[in-house]
Amino acid sequence: MIILGLTGSIGMGKSATAAMFKALGVPVYDADAAVHNLYEVGGAAVGPLSERFGDILKNGAVDRAALRAKVVDDPDAMKDLEAIVHPLVGLSQLNFRQEALESGAHFAVLDIPLLYETGGDKRCDYVVVVSAPAELQKERVLARGEMSEEQFEQIRAKQMSDAEKRSRADFIISSAFGFDFARAHVQAITDLLNQISAEKADDGHA
Repeated sequence: MIILGLTGSIGMGKSATAAMFKALGVPVYDADAAVHNLYEVGGAAVGPLSERFGDILKNGAVDRAALRAKVVDDPDAMKDLEAIVHPLVGLSQLNFRQEALESGAHFAVLDIPLLYETGGDKRCDYVVVVSAPAELQKERVLARGEMSEEQFEQIRAKQMSDAEKRSRADFIISSAFGFDFARAHVQAITDLLNQISAEKADDGHA
């Protein structure tokens, strides 16, 4: 089974692109959703995080704002957070891969925002980057009304540049020209990877 990494900076349209792959029946792993599940009531990260960071729970679930306040200016605390969460996310990803393989899928998508930054691309056969012009990216994020321009710039500064991501990608999907344009590219990539997977299976390399 082929593993396709899907990534893109904030506001580039990555989530919408992931939904397009899913609509075509491709198994998609959502890294953000995996973390969310770990933080929910009964999630595997709730106990360890509460033990390490103290009062960060709200109605039995991890309060992300409270947790963020504990680690935002404390590199050691951030390292502890990552040491707790990353192995749990890794386990959920392994479970997803196994389920996708058992389903008979030709390929599966790993939707991971910081794919390159965390070295996750090394575990993928191919990577697709979702991209858009910087001004459109900024316009989209600020239109959500969830953060200030300063907060947006801080997040963007921590992410690998869009140009660098595009230079390392196997496929690039532009989200600047509307859903139909992006959907056509998703379909083309899906057809190509299904074909490559089928050819490998015929050669006995599945």
